Amino acid sequence: MAFLFWAYWTLLLRTCRHPLLGWELHAALCVSPPVFISFLLLSAPVFGYLGDRHSRKATLSFGILLWSGAGLSSSFISPRYSWLFFLSRGLVGTGTASYSTIAPTVLGDLFVRDQRTRVLAIFYIFIPVGSGLGYVLGSAVAELTGNWRWALRIMPCLEAVALILLIMLVPDPPRGAAEKQGVATTGDPRSSWCEDVRYLWRNWSFVWSTLGVTAMAFVTGALGFWAPKFLFEARVVHGLLLPCFREPCNSQDSLIFGALTVVTGIIGVILGAETSRRYKKVNPQAEPLICAASLLAAAPCLYLALILAPTTLLASYVFLALGELLLSCNWAVVADILLSVVVPRCRGTAEALQITVGHILGDAGSPYLMGLISSALQAGRPDTYLQRFLSLQQSFLCCAFVIALGGGCFLLTALYLERDQAQAQKSGTGILESENQRLIPGRGAPPKDP
Repeated sequence: MAFLFWAYWTLLLRTCRHPLLGWELHAALCVSPPVFISFLLLSAPVFGYLGDRHSRKATLSFGILLWSGAGLSSSFISPRYSWLFFLSRGLVGTGTASYSTIAPTVLGDLFVRDQRTRVLAIFYIFIPVGSGLGYVLGSAVAELTGNWRWALRIMPCLEAVALILLIMLVPDPPRGAAEKQGVATTGDPRSSWCEDVRYLWRNWSFVWSTLGVTAMAFVTGALGFWAPKFLFEARVVHGLLLPCFREPCNSQDSLIFGALTVVTGIIGVILGAETSRRYKKVNPQAEPLICAASLLAAAPCLYLALILAPTTLLASYVFLALGELLLSCNWAVVADILLSVVVPRCRGTAEALQITVGHILGDAGSPYLMGLISSALQAGRPDTYLQRFLSLQQSFLCCAFVIALGGGCFLLTALYLERDQAQAQKSGTGILESENQRLIPGRGAPPKDP
């Protein structure tokens, strides 16, 4: 499902620029990503709440049905009813929220320690794989069939297979089962959603790691939307291609960027997870330190990729690939951090809040912010193709700054990690100190003053 979500998302972005679209459908598809994100953000807390209190397997199945049904039906909508694309994209976002919030918590209750790290690595490998293949599918399917609608019909077929596999093969373990906490977590009084949120915002490891994830999402969203255009314009500046002044600009840059995303994503996720698994045997703060180091190293790589693009294209591609590799090192590691510092019965809500904050402050707005900065820079310059390229290049520079801030957030996470992990473990086994009783809702009454 991780593969299907990211493939569908990038496939949508690619399809919206296809030349076979009428203007009504072009507008509906290309304006619909904000609708998709808005519905996902509104739905994530709801599914987080349901995932902490009801059958996660049933909730996931409902979300996949909603997601695939809305995606398939949207490909049959007449141009006269283009407004329905907004609704269908919103329903896809709602279905996606179920997978995004609940699936990692199921894995967290099926596996523990080194096994959990490895399984999360396999799970998060399919984020860059799906994202990269979305670029390929969006272009290839529409070109082969001569009809852009088939680019939206191929995914529901794969989603149906995923639903069957989920129902037949995936168990629905008790919350905290991997840590042998099933009895303790199911027998305690159930806290309210507001109490869960209050606990999470007092959990500093969760707060700082969420801000670090937000920085990653900000850069990933900006790269996914603008990097193919930036690479295309860089090749124009080098005289390798003719300028293009009107979309769609047919080039191979989306396929190149998609291939880079797939390869660096697979290597990065495996490298980050394996480094974390080995290093935390000698340093309990290994996970946030690895995240911090990779982001602080990714910042200069991204900066050099942008600065060198007008002079040496090969070096720009190399540093862009290194930056994507370092960004991908963190996907499985940050999920492992969340599962280790949050009590099992709050993990669905924690995933939902992290997704919501990450999207709102991250990839939901970063592509538009890059466009606004580029337009503002271009407004005071001559209207030439080179100046348009330089404006886009300079708007990208803020991404290097944001990713460095993300590294700082993970350094702060390391300061609180061991304390929050100990509190999460004690709350799950029923061994509570007075401080934990005040921090963990629903775990007994606070101690009374003598």
